[in-house]
Amino acid sequence: MVRSTKGRIASIAATAVLIGVSACSAPGDGGSDSDAGASLAVGIAYEPETLSPLLGYGKDGSSKIFDGLLTQNADLELKPALATTLPDVSEDGLTYTYTLRDGVTFSDGKPLTADDVVFTYETILDPKTNNPSRAELDAIKSVRAKDDHTVVFRLKYRYAPFAGRTVLPIVPEHAADGQDVNTGSFNTKPIGTGPYVLTGWTKGEKLTFKANPDYWGGAPKVKKLTLAIVADDDVRATRLRSGDLDAAILPPHLAGTFKKDTSRKVFAAESADYRAVTLPQGGKVTGDRAVRRALDIAVDRQAIVDSVLDGAGHPAAGPLPATSPYHADGTQRDRDPRRAREILDQAGWKRGSDGIRTKDGTRASFTLWYFSGDKLRQDHALAYASDAKKVGVEVKVQAGTREVVRPRLDRDAMLMGNGNPVDPDYDLYGLLHSSLAGNGWNNMARYDNATVDKALDAARRTADDTERRAAYTEVQRALVEDPGYTFLTLIDHMYVVNDGWSGVTTRVEPHDHGLAGPWWNVEDWKPRA
Repeated sequence: MVRSTKGRIASIAATAVLIGVSACSAPGDGGSDSDAGASLAVGIAYEPETLSPLLGYGKDGSSKIFDGLLTQNADLELKPALATTLPDVSEDGLTYTYTLRDGVTFSDGKPLTADDVVFTYETILDPKTNNPSRAELDAIKSVRAKDDHTVVFRLKYRYAPFAGRTVLPIVPEHAADGQDVNTGSFNTKPIGTGPYVLTGWTKGEKLTFKANPDYWGGAPKVKKLTLAIVADDDVRATRLRSGDLDAAILPPHLAGTFKKDTSRKVFAAESADYRAVTLPQGGKVTGDRAVRRALDIAVDRQAIVDSVLDGAGHPAAGPLPATSPYHADGTQRDRDPRRAREILDQAGWKRGSDGIRTKDGTRASFTLWYFSGDKLRQDHALAYASDAKKVGVEVKVQAGTREVVRPRLDRDAMLMGNGNPVDPDYDLYGLLHSSLAGNGWNNMARYDNATVDKALDAARRTADDTERRAAYTEVQRALVEDPGYTFLTLIDHMYVVNDGWSGVTTRVEPHDHGLAGPWWNVEDWKPRA
């Protein structure tokens, strides 16, 4: 049997819980059910691009429309979901066998079988499928149905965190097959085995869900779930205060305004969610390693934590939190603007009359994008730009939508967020490996470092924890000498929830745009008596 590693799940857990779990209701929906308190309207900042797990939706588990073979508990330990137990693992670590629960049906009444599991994984692994997370399943050599209730995965190499990858939601073959996987109707009209069923999706506004009365885990008490897409933080807080929303993710300074409200509770969730600036190696300015190194030590991370986060977070010493067992000591970035200036001077970047440096006719200036309406990212970006200017680098902060920003990432910087506490591979491979440069939202800095690639591959292909720690230490130390990103802060996620429910709690969270939140286990919530 495989056992989950609670200690290794130290930094940002949970995943796309709400991205597939919540439903946003229109104003007033929160209290319209005949059962008092049976509705919940949650305000989040970002909208999922698809509702199909075949394209990456809910890939880290806990999507409320779907279930995986496994799921995670409050401590981020793996536990059975569609499988009856944790997998049986062969002695060589290359074969994982799962037995499915009896009597599980999809929301359309059709039974779950092992063929659905095979279809899900084989479709994701098909190169024609536009799933940017395909590389996360690279270890899979084959997946087959031994019988209707038994699924066998064969791996190409020993991959220590493989069991955690099987929280991936399972799709019904009968509903998703026979259509274009990338553009078909299943992307907006999904069918799953989860505790909730999608009832509507108004793009840019809301997702609505109803409880699945036939859910194998028991029908939820929250009968109607609404996920309101509200990009602007201030608007989200206003709608919560007016009663239009029952819960919301908010930046720390706005969450703090609800602390004296006796009808609501404020939750702070520890996370592995970092904010960082991408520094594309193809950029005229950011392509210079000296510029990246100088910016890495020019920024005052503690000041950002104190002012932007109101203390609800920590300075980021690279992509792994200090609480992670894989964090490498001695890789912290101490602020040293004097040394930053020396690095730029030695690299030939000379100050002009306006204080901004130039080299060979190129001005030390680049654009830094953040997503419109995200004040937390905006404030991070402005603080970064201020510190950069003090050493002679001009950073022009610009807001834009995801559609505007993504095509520019080969040359422009972005204030990004990412992080996952379950295992370093879940975040670092996609963030840093050169093979994924520019692949969707993977490796947005187009980072290319042979030492880092080799260490990431080594860590992925060994089950020896000592070897994995050594490999990830090498990665983190390489990032000090050759930073592709400026890591700024690790954020505590702040939520405000109406105090009408029992069972509300938080767990260590990943970067998930507030989709996991205290509602990661909303199917277990009960109205207070």
